[in-house]
Amino acid sequence: MAPHVFVDESKERGYFVAAAVVLPQNLVASRQAVRALVLPHQRRIHFSSERDSRRHQIVDTNLNLGARAMIYDATSRPDPKRARDACLTQLVADLAEIGAERLVLEREDAALHSDNALLYAQVRATGVQRTLRYDHMRAHEEVLLCIPDAIAWCRARGGHWRTRIQAVVDRVRRV
Repeated sequence: MAPHVFVDESKERGYFVAAAVVLPQNLVASRQAVRALVLPHQRRIHFSSERDSRRHQIVDTNLNLGARAMIYDATSRPDPKRARDACLTQLVADLAEIGAERLVLEREDAALHSDNALLYAQVRATGVQRTLRYDHMRAHEEVLLCIPDAIAWCRARGGHWRTRIQAVVDRVRRV
C-alpha cells in the first residue's frame, strides 16, 4: 500500500523541510492519536506554541505512531525560495521512488502558486502524475501535519530535542 507524506518546513536556523511518511493502514489510528492531543481551546497543535511538558507528550505520541521521517536540508542556500524549491524537487523524486500516493504540504499562501507550478512540473518529470496527488492544507484541516511540525521544530532546536526525534528520521538529504 502506498504511503501518504505530510510536510512542514522550518526557517529557524536555515531552511529545511521535514516529511513524515505514514502507511495507509496507520492513517486512522494516527489521526485519532493526534486529535486526542488537541486541547479543548486549541484548533490545532502548533509545536512552537506548546510548553515543554506538552512537547514531550506530543513527541512521545508521534514516536509511537510508526511514521518515518525524511529531512531535506537546504541550510546552505541563502535564498528561501530556492531552498524551498530544492527541497520540494528532491522530495518529489524520493516520493516517486517509494511509490507514495499522497503528499500533503502545510499551506503557505505566499508560496502556493510557486509550489503548484514546481510540483506540477516535478510530478510529470518523475512520471508519477497518475499515482501521486498533492494538496496544500492548513494544519487544522489535516491533523497529521502535526508530525512534521514537531520533527522540524525538534531538529531546528537541536540538543536533546533533535536526539529525541532521531529514531524516526530515516534520511537527511542536503540539497
